[in-house]
Amino acid sequence: MITLPYLLRSENIARIEGKHLLIGDRRVYPFEKRFERCSSIPEVASALKRMVTQGGGPLEVALTAMVFVAEQMKEGSAEKEFRELENAAARLIASRPTNTTMKRTLLSLLDELRGDPGFIERVAPLVEARRKAFDQLYHQLGRAGSSLISDKAGVLTTCFAEHTFLLSLAYAKEEGKEIRVFVPETRPYLQGSRLTAPSLQEMGIEVSVITDGMGATFLGNGDVNLYMTAADLVCMDGTVVNKVGTLGNAIAAKRFQVPYYAFSVSPDPTKQDASGIQMEWRSAGEVTQCMGKATSSDGMKALYPAFDIISPDLVTGVVTGKGVLKPEEIKRNFQ
Repeated sequence: MITLPYLLRSENIARIEGKHLLIGDRRVYPFEKRFERCSSIPEVASALKRMVTQGGGPLEVALTAMVFVAEQMKEGSAEKEFRELENAAARLIASRPTNTTMKRTLLSLLDELRGDPGFIERVAPLVEARRKAFDQLYHQLGRAGSSLISDKAGVLTTCFAEHTFLLSLAYAKEEGKEIRVFVPETRPYLQGSRLTAPSLQEMGIEVSVITDGMGATFLGNGDVNLYMTAADLVCMDGTVVNKVGTLGNAIAAKRFQVPYYAFSVSPDPTKQDASGIQMEWRSAGEVTQCMGKATSSDGMKALYPAFDIISPDLVTGVVTGKGVLKPEEIKRNFQ
């Protein structure tokens, strides 16, 4: 039986307490185990935009938020319209536009509820069904990912691949494989050093934190023989979108003939290739500070593209619910 680390337990990602929705604040982990308290959907959307949660967190928060809205609607004295639920979903979707899995999950939920006069009562059970389906999928991808990890493997990752990558390592460890993981710190939010590395340490897996510029060195000297990341988005041509920093490591992995696999719980059939991607640019101020401390002089200009676009020729395979697929196999399996 695999024991999930703190960050992967659903109650530590998002939960409802009374009239508040609590979101685990991953910006301060592992130094604090703090929760952001939200009393409205605009506050939830703001928390998502401010990166209170990362990885698979936004999807979990968005689903919990739909239950939160439904509970608030039950308590209202006036008859509520379905539009209120649609508006809530639209706010959540707009907070993280690159997360198309979250978008498509919320839209499919709305489609299933639309036209039903008793829709409010159905929100919670439908959300729970989706949660269970995603949980099964995470473990399915985890088992598939573990099959790609050899004994005594050196594995490089980028950012916080949460359920899929961490479950792959958990299953590999359960199979008796010795693994060493190299985790870039992932500036500017440090998801690698604050989220991924402590989770692996908690799981009893050997882990070393490295800076964002060190990946190519360890790929080149033979310490790393496998590169694995999550994917915020996978297009039908096999293009992968993931945290900025992923591209440089993918290029280096290709140069040193190290396979690169991305995990995708839901390749997006509405995105044919990179031309249809809406890229997020975030506050440049995040780049000139770290954990609230200035790292450059006052007034310094900076740039912060939040994601990288990794072309299919750099991707060995995508781990999906339909197996480990080559980039050119994505379209015929998910279109």
